[in-house]
Amino acid sequence: MASTEDKAANKENVSSWKDSIYNPRTGELLGRTASSWALILLFYLVFYCFLAGMFALTMWVLLLTLDDYVPRYRDRVPEPGLVIRPNSLDLVFNKSDPHKYAQYVQHLESFLQRYNDSMQESNEECVSGEYYKQDNGDMTKKACPFKRTSLSLCSGLSDTNFGYQEGKPCVLLKMNRIIGLMPIGDPYINCTVKKDHPVQMQYFPVEGRIDKMYFPYYGKKAHENYMQPLVAVKLLLTKEDYNKELAVECRVEGTNLRNNDERDKFLGRVTFRVKVVE
Repeated sequence: MASTEDKAANKENVSSWKDSIYNPRTGELLGRTASSWALILLFYLVFYCFLAGMFALTMWVLLLTLDDYVPRYRDRVPEPGLVIRPNSLDLVFNKSDPHKYAQYVQHLESFLQRYNDSMQESNEECVSGEYYKQDNGDMTKKACPFKRTSLSLCSGLSDTNFGYQEGKPCVLLKMNRIIGLMPIGDPYINCTVKKDHPVQMQYFPVEGRIDKMYFPYYGKKAHENYMQPLVAVKLLLTKEDYNKELAVECRVEGTNLRNNDERDKFLGRVTFRVKVVE
């Protein structure tokens, strides 16, 4: 049995442990009085309010240096890339099975909705072959129309399947938007197929031309109705091209824009693969 001294020592240890949390004799909680805790909480409240105020002031000063219409730094994207629609670099389909190419047709149709003539009629008619500069101080810029009908056989109007049902698919190409870009020369799109014999192609608009009236671009907020000009390429594949994977490379030609940078395969060019199965 435990002695009286051991019981007294255990009781003292328990009392000491409880007092370290709350001491009823001094009113201390975790070793501090109420006034001490109040001073510490007040200090941290003032400290974190000061940090929050400094952060808010820094952000406010930073926002004052920004322009809502033009990015402050534009040196990271000096040249445009080239992208295709449908949004796939591998176009594989069976021309006899509509379900196999339905996704491409639907994507093209959805993409071209914004280019419907009814949507473009509100834009201003521009002078073909000339840059459409708008440096009159008005922050809201006007846009030149690019009508879907200019894509002819690849517009999806006369042929709602964009040539996929006959094994002669259409592909749409466009350059990325670069604020202030005014390419020197007369830009056009040229595509080649990497194989022994060439594949015939049709370009819409004629010769794959990109009219200079669509330059410069003034930014998303200033140029709200702007739509990038498109070039449609119709691949006139024959039976001997079916069941083969064809690599097609398209480039922006006729200008000072770079299209041969080995470090960036999409700068001024794009490569995609087409395979049509009978």
